[in-house]
Amino acid sequence: MGIRWRIALLLAVITTINYIDRSVFGVVAPVVREQFGIGDADYGLITSGFLFAYGLGQLISGPIIDRLGTKRAFSLAAIFWSLATILHALGRGLWSFFTLRMVLGIAEAANFPAASKAVAQWFPTRERSTAVAIFMLGAGLGAIITPPLTVWTLQALGWQWAFIIPGSLGLLWVWLWHRWYHQPEDHPTISTEEQSLILTERSAQKSRGSWVDLLSYREFWGILIARVVSDFPFYFFLFWLPQYLMDIRGFDLRAIALFAWLPWVAADLGAMTGGALSSAMVTRGSSVNRARKTVIWLGAILVACAVIPAYYTQSSALALGLICFGLFAIQIKGSVFFTLPTDLFPADRVATVWGVFGAVGSLGGSLLGLLAGVLIQESGYESVFIMIASLHLISALLLQIFVPRIAAVTPQTPA
Repeated sequence: MGIRWRIALLLAVITTINYIDRSVFGVVAPVVREQFGIGDADYGLITSGFLFAYGLGQLISGPIIDRLGTKRAFSLAAIFWSLATILHALGRGLWSFFTLRMVLGIAEAANFPAASKAVAQWFPTRERSTAVAIFMLGAGLGAIITPPLTVWTLQALGWQWAFIIPGSLGLLWVWLWHRWYHQPEDHPTISTEEQSLILTERSAQKSRGSWVDLLSYREFWGILIARVVSDFPFYFFLFWLPQYLMDIRGFDLRAIALFAWLPWVAADLGAMTGGALSSAMVTRGSSVNRARKTVIWLGAILVACAVIPAYYTQSSALALGLICFGLFAIQIKGSVFFTLPTDLFPADRVATVWGVFGAVGSLGGSLLGLLAGVLIQESGYESVFIMIASLHLISALLLQIFVPRIAAVTPQTPA
């Protein structure tokens, strides 16, 4: 296995820990909400607070990562978010959890910009959607691990330890990352062939000028417009699925532990399917534009086909199965959609671009999360499921309109 694929696996591990840290609160929420009297609208405020801070953190972290470098910036970010996770054990009500979720959101925000920068530095274009899919496996894997691990910890040790244990894992990863990660130019064990494969393509993609120059590119604005409506569906299931299964489908904590991880297995399969399909299309001669957009549209259409019947079916088993398929489709689209900053912009600008790209998605998700909390409290889940079914189609359409052609841009290319 080439060094670059080991780097991708290391990124998958930290993304797994990142998603465990952010997912724990959704599993302990029924217990914590009852203990501290937190209602649906208040819970929507807490989840939206995380997403707002997460968006703000990505906006800030992107330029910092490009300046400090992938290794140092990732280490600092993982230390801060691991400590923030551990501090959740001190939460005592609405405003303390709101504050802790805000701190966690700001700290966790560096994960995707830094991981995407590492992919841009380590992988040629034809392999990037697969590499992104590999580290995106961590999103699903974290959500798979979280329900059984959290329920067991909650019942055996108390809900506080459900935060302390995963927070400690992040600190262990930092030690491994600091020891094993190097740039392709100076990695001590990289082969000459692999180094040449990476650096030959990358040398033609260096940028000139400041990050402010990004504002002149239509492609930059296009991916932002398409992203602003795309994140909420994933975060709804991440934060609300255990509560939905208890409120509407009659699950208890034991059933949550047994079954709530299944949609995230489907999500990981979707990420690998989307990434591999797009990479295969490029390898077989399709343009990057055609390969990316075909898979994005496929995922968007399948989301709508799954989520609407998931709400209306009377069978809880079928509803869970359709939610699994919905998350499979969300990640088919996501694994390719999240590759776009690495396709369009040079490696030394990817973290900055991805930071803004992620920020608008999180801020959009935050506003829609606030709306969802109010809608659920006032009228139930129906309108939220309809909204989820529509948003990825809207995102794909916006991308088609505002980024008519996906191809690498350089400072010499007119905006």
